[in-house]
Amino acid sequence: MRPWIRVAAAMFGIGWGANQFSSLLLVYRGQEHLPQSLVAALFGAYAVGLIPALLIGASCSDRLGRVKVIRPVLVLSIIASLVLLSGPDRVWTLVLGRLLAGVASGVAFGPGTAWIKELSADAEPGSGARRAAIALSSGFGGGPLVAGLVAQWLPLPAVLPYLAHIALMLVIIPIVWRAPETVTRRPDGSAARRTELLTALGNPAFLRTIVPTAPLVFGTAAVAMTVIPEAVPLRGFGVAASGVIAGLTLAAGIALQPLARALQRRRPGSPLYLGLGLTVGGFALAALTVVAGQPVLMIPTALVLGGAYGTILVAGLNRVEALAGPDDLASVTAVFYCLTYLGFATPFVAAALSPVLSLPALLLAAAVVVILVVPLTVARGRVSVTAGESA
Repeated sequence: MRPWIRVAAAMFGIGWGANQFSSLLLVYRGQEHLPQSLVAALFGAYAVGLIPALLIGASCSDRLGRVKVIRPVLVLSIIASLVLLSGPDRVWTLVLGRLLAGVASGVAFGPGTAWIKELSADAEPGSGARRAAIALSSGFGGGPLVAGLVAQWLPLPAVLPYLAHIALMLVIIPIVWRAPETVTRRPDGSAARRTELLTALGNPAFLRTIVPTAPLVFGTAAVAMTVIPEAVPLRGFGVAASGVIAGLTLAAGIALQPLARALQRRRPGSPLYLGLGLTVGGFALAALTVVAGQPVLMIPTALVLGGAYGTILVAGLNRVEALAGPDDLASVTAVFYCLTYLGFATPFVAAALSPVLSLPALLLAAAVVVILVVPLTVARGRVSVTAGESA
């Protein structure tokens, strides 16, 4: 087994555990009688644990190595599922479980992405970013898909889905345990290294393209996987349907990556703008789906928003690979993921604004904001590329 596949398995398993919760939102609202705003807050609690863990985990992995950081969080991902299944009717248990899942993801995703890139050094440029994106997307899609199907048709819907994840992790851990270390030269933590990191983060290519667009990675996915399934009546199969929609969303993100790769070769930076265009179309379709109240419209909406998720994710990771130095790759990647996970606040924002702004109006307003951002981003992105900054 190729070494990068071992690390990809870790990303897949932890991503599965992180996102399985999304298809269980209807279970908690229906069987556990939790209010919509609380369930949305539980969904977002994941990011509260994730964002600081991203920064801490990346710094530790650059100093201590990838192996010493990734191995413990494989176990932590199992613990998070154990906590979540132990008390589906206790809010504090759900909060703790989501926080732990966020910590596990935060510590793993930055170093894991960097690790895959380092183990893909013999492949063509951009292979590491694509492999990491596929592993992460597959886990994010597989988790809610299986959880939704299990919760819909098997007993104990707030317990058995987490047991499925635990069983998966018990298979993955021995595979990942033998992955080779790639950090052989430990950064000294000097002012020079800190300056290099700040230079990468302050690069115009990062500030003008990644910062304003990265939140759309999980913002688009969250609209397709959580906001729309809760807003459209699904006639008795809501849990399973939400899992299927999540799977379709992430599958579309994977399926569009070959196209993004081809576009990147022909015109560096163009996958980002394809993703932004899909975002606008996806938000408009989502608004139409809510107004029409037709579940069948959720399918094209999920495919378009999933395509936006996948292309913006790969475009961002490609840009990070080009900007970061070998000693701060995990740290710059972690900052990128921090920005992407701001999009997980979307369900909470939608619930909070519901008394004053209807969901279709909110989605159309979001589409307009993206349209206003696109010309500025395209113009400045071209300046960056012509100035020699790789897309």
